[in-house]
Amino acid sequence: MKHPRERDEQATYQIKVQGILDETWSEWLGDLAVTHLPDGDTLLTGPVRDQAALHGLLNKIRDLGIPLLSLTKQNEQV
Repeated sequence: MKHPRERDEQATYQIKVQGILDETWSEWLGDLAVTHLPDGDTLLTGPVRDQAALHGLLNKIRDLGIPLLSLTKQNEQV
């Protein structure tokens, strides 16, 4: 079992939201990369400092009223 502090280390996430989100939201969303997908949805990708920052980011997406489709933590490279 990991030590609780190890779970709070920075990780890279991909967050898929419904619809097209303009690139101008990138800075407000922690400088995540904004990619428009062929299916008409948006993928937000980038490092997130810790779990508290991730929850804050998800709250911002919720506050925009954008449906969250998926959240994926990327595998870490050793």
